[in-house]
Parts: sequence; C-alpha cells; structure tokens
Amino acid sequence: MNLGLVNSVWIGSPLDTAEGIHKTREIGFDSIDVAADPLEIDIVERARIRNACREAGLPVDAVCCAALGIADFNRTVRRFHIDRCMEHLDLVYELEGRILSLGIGEYVWQQQVIPPREQWKWAVEGVRELGEYAAALGLCVAIEMEPWPMSIIHVIEEMNEFLCEVDCPAVRASLDLSRLATAEIAKFAGRIAQVRLECGEGDAMLLAEIQRTGFDGALSVRLRPGTAAGEVAGQVAEAYRRAGRLMREAGVARPASA
Repeated sequence: MNLGLVNSVWIGSPLDTAEGIHKTREIGFDSIDVAADPLEIDIVERARIRNACREAGLPVDAVCCAALGIADFNRTVRRFHIDRCMEHLDLVYELEGRILSLGIGEYVWQQQVIPPREQWKWAVEGVRELGEYAAALGLCVAIEMEPWPMSIIHVIEEMNEFLCEVDCPAVRASLDLSRLATAEIAKFAGRIAQVRLECGEGDAMLLAEIQRTGFDGALSVRLRPGTAAGEVAGQVAEAYRRAGRLMREAGVARPASA
C-alpha cells in the first residue's frame, strides 16, 4: 500500500507546485494526489507538474475535484460540471494517474425547496456518465464522503447506496479512515479506490480491516493548506511519521523503496 499526500497542503506557502512535489518526495511519501483545475492551468503548468513528478520519482495517484454543481437543479449547470470533471479525468490520464477523487457537494436550500431525491438522482446520473468515461480511459472515479450534514454523501450507508445506484465498476469509494467502523468495511470489498487519512491520524485496526478486503492502493494524507514553508513542511513531516507508524501497527506493507 502506498503512502500518499494531497498536494493542496502547499497552496499558499512559498513553495510553488514543482517545489511542493519535490518536498513531498524528500519527506518520504510514495505518491501524490494533485489538486489542480485543468480549466485554470495552461499546458506549461501541466508539463511542470508531470515533469516534477517524474524527476522526483513520485507517481500521481489521483487528481482532486470538487463538482458542487453536478446535482444542481439547472440542467445546463449540471452539464458544465460533468464536462469539467471529464477535463479532470483527461488530466489524470495525462499525468499517468489512476483516480479522479470527486466531491459532489451538498443539498441546496437545506432540502426545503428541491426534493432531496431529485438531487440524489441527478448526482447518480452525472457520476454514472463520468464512470463510463473513466472506464474508457482505464481510470476510476473515487467518491468522497464529506463531513457536512447536508452533504449528498455524508455517512457510509449513503456511500453504499450511491455506489449501488450508479452501478458502474469504475466508480468506487474514497473511504475516510476517521469516519468508519469495522463492521462497515467488508461490504466495500472490491469497491475501494483510495483511503483518506486526515492529518496522518487513524485507527490501525480499521486500516488492517481495509487491507483484508484486498485493497492495495494509496493511503493518502490530507492536511489543511498552510502559509509558512517551514511550518507546513514540519506539519507534513509529522503527518508522514504518524501515518507510517499507523501502517506499521496495522501490518500494512509499503513499497520496497519506501
């Protein structure tokens, strides 16, 4: 199992994208999740990301995307967000990654105006289309479980129901280790794309249970972006140490080069 880092932690620090990639590898991570919008970066920046990862020997595991309008009540807005996600999938392919890590947002107006099941249906339809596109590229879409009460995918039961309704092998779960119980994990065997680890902290028993499902992808650490390069690097290094210790306690092996 790889130990990865979501590179959004370097946003706002003095390190540019390429420097953040090299620093990530220097600290010891095996892979990286890239937070970049292909509609905002040009071909030069895309090449810089790709080249920096190759130079550092740090493969891209995922590209992150928040598509908060994929369940919007306006059809044209939904279409824009689906097309934008497809651009993200193209970027995953270009960077030789595996996964589009996708957050699909929240119900609008506290579920009091648009029927929640309508928004759910629109999200299912949009993600199914993305899954079919991802499959054609040999990629997969990982659905994030989000912590806010109005999130479309807020609890593990909703994740299971959503994946069943999308019914596409290329659409899988991104499981947050801080929001799971042991009994819930087995049902996702063969349907886990990645595992998130907030701040490098988690439960070794849960991680061991995830490994028993056959999952052998990336355990990806996510931290809040910082502002001071030294401070952020210290936080990332400490999260790396915590995550590494967790993997050892869980009996999870990393690549031989780690």
